[in-house]
Amino acid sequence: MRSGKITRNTKETEISLSVNLDGTGRSEIATGIGFLDHMLDLLARHARMDLTVRAKGDLHIDQHHTNEDVGICLGQAVKQALGDMRGITRYADVHVPMDETLTRVAIDISGRPVFRVEFPRDKIGEFDVDLVREFFQAFTTNAGVTLHVETLYGDNSHHVAESCFKALARALRAAVAIDAAAKNEIPSTKGSLG
Repeated sequence: MRSGKITRNTKETEISLSVNLDGTGRSEIATGIGFLDHMLDLLARHARMDLTVRAKGDLHIDQHHTNEDVGICLGQAVKQALGDMRGITRYADVHVPMDETLTRVAIDISGRPVFRVEFPRDKIGEFDVDLVREFFQAFTTNAGVTLHVETLYGDNSHHVAESCFKALARALRAAVAIDAAAKNEIPSTKGSLG
């Protein structure tokens, strides 16, 4: 079982997060940020990874620290779960439609993020849309993945955000899948990833 567990305690947040990359899409999410809980639930479901998140943060200030630190923990847990990355497919790309929105994600389990997404509004309910970028930045930096996220078009900020998370889920699911033809190999000419 490829799993990871991270605990992060700072003056701003207390987070416990676990992930099983070979799960069924089961999730137990409680961050105190309803919209983030929704995005993490659909990420787990569409990536078919089991995800448990318990987060307490300084929400009396704003949602930034909790959102970013959950992204950090998720990235670290995924990296931990991948281990030496032996046998993974490594690369994947996907287009995900969400009503009037279309988002493309390409991933390489090795590198840095690119995020080209514009939101029609500044808020989704009480959720600041800038936090979507912050989450993806924190996740990719800590997971050690190259991630290209681009919304090709979309008019509804909720649909834009949801298509980004669903596209990440589907691409991540494909990239971390074990390649049966190379299950004992590290998919790099260097002999290592990360």
